[in-house]
Amino acid sequence: MPITLPDLPYPKDGLAPHISEKTLEFHHGKHHKAYVDNANKLIAGTDLENQDLESIVKKTAGDASKVGVFNNAAQVWNHTFYWNCMKPNGGGAPTGAAAQKIAADFGSFEKLVEEFKNAGVTQFGSGWAWLVLNGGKLQVVKTPNAGNPLTEGMKPILVVDVWEHAYYLDYQNRRPDYLGTFVEKLINWDFVNSCLA
Repeated sequence: MPITLPDLPYPKDGLAPHISEKTLEFHHGKHHKAYVDNANKLIAGTDLENQDLESIVKKTAGDASKVGVFNNAAQVWNHTFYWNCMKPNGGGAPTGAAAQKIAADFGSFEKLVEEFKNAGVTQFGSGWAWLVLNGGKLQVVKTPNAGNPLTEGMKPILVVDVWEHAYYLDYQNRRPDYLGTFVEKLINWDFVNSCLA
């Protein structure tokens, strides 16, 4: 089963004005698609060809001979997860199980926001800021490039993409503004709750 490019869970202009249609055309239609195409080329004819995406990511992590496969497959996984972490009219305070778990593990939503935004701002170069479940407790982590917490035995709950192509057309070098908007206007708490379930 080849790796496929999923449709966005909203129209290309669905996140505007916070993330523009032009950004999504490039980010989903060009960057994400390129990772899908490259991953399929790299696994063709190998023992990974019929594996599911998550298995490919876990099996190739840390293997220097498969770094190209990992980088492309993990980026497909990361981007698919990222699209689902956002929705039109999203953001603001969490609801449901996420609200209770965040209060229990961070003390407050504000403390989570501070740690999450700080992880995104301080991720040097390209990468991701994540909210993960690690040993039953929520934790904020960051990964460079195509890094994914699945490879460390953690369960991703929420992610924000801090590669420049995720925000540069809309925010230029203002990564903190993009992160603030992500939290305040875009997070899909329904998806977060489904990941916690």
